[in-house]
Amino acid sequence: RCPMLSINPKMLSRLKELEEDLLARRKRAVEEDWRGEIEGLDLTLTFLRSKREQARRFQRSDPVSLGMPEIPHQKPQVTDS
Repeated sequence: RCPMLSINPKMLSRLKELEEDLLARRKRAVEEDWRGEIEGLDLTLTFLRSKREQARRFQRSDPVSLGMPEIPHQKPQVTDS
C-alpha cells in the first residue's frame, strides 16, 4: 500500500500470486460475512492492481540516459599569508 514503493517489473508474476491469494481470502470473508475484512481486502486489491499497472508502465518504457555530469573547473583560491 506504500505510495513510495516502486515495483520491479520482474516481480509481476509474484503480484499475480498475491492477487490470487487475496481473492481467495476475500471469497472466504464474503462466505463468513466478515465485512471489515472484505473492505480491507478490497483496498489492498486496489493498491496491488495499481502497483501492477505502474510496473507494466515501467516495463514498457526504455531507460533514459542522463549522461555524465560535467564538473566545472574551479580556479585555485590564493590567500595572502
